[in-house]
Amino acid sequence: MGSEYLSNPLVFLIQIFFGLYTAAVVLRFLFQLLKADFYNPISQFIVKITTPVLHPLRKVIPGFMGVDTASLVLAWALKTVELLLIILLTSGQLTLLMPLLLAIPSLLELFINIFLYAVFIQVILSWVAPGGHNPAVQLIYSLTEPVMRPARRLIAPIQGIDLSPMLVIVGLYLLKMLLIPPVEALVGTLLR
Repeated sequence: MGSEYLSNPLVFLIQIFFGLYTAAVVLRFLFQLLKADFYNPISQFIVKITTPVLHPLRKVIPGFMGVDTASLVLAWALKTVELLLIILLTSGQLTLLMPLLLAIPSLLELFINIFLYAVFIQVILSWVAPGGHNPAVQLIYSLTEPVMRPARRLIAPIQGIDLSPMLVIVGLYLLKMLLIPPVEALVGTLLR
């Protein structure tokens, strides 16, 4: 048993802990940006778990043109700390610039993945429980509507089947393929 015996479980725990909290911060940012129902129980849960860190940060980092920049900075800082801890555990090399820059494509991918998962969940829910009035369903619809609306204008339902989610999923995967690798390449050149 080598050093990976303990480092792999620690990396896993770091990714879970930081990943979930970073996702909560990003969801809070998106819910505010998209004007999702603030009084939804899930929104309230996300607000409650992110406020202790965001409240003092907002005193230092003000919003800009209605955008909660403190949430973006917090998500970036969380992703940076996560990557820094993982780099320390796996390679033992301490460089602050690497995780700071690597956090950018990682956050972009998280944003795209949140929309992808939300559209997938929306599609599944439309098959299983169409017209459900669950708080989670309402939030998912408010999250996906900005990306679904243009797709619905392009593709009308065919025989009552809405194909617009398929167009959105393909578009989000293409965005991921076309956006993330160049950003990662740019980060790689900056790190050399």
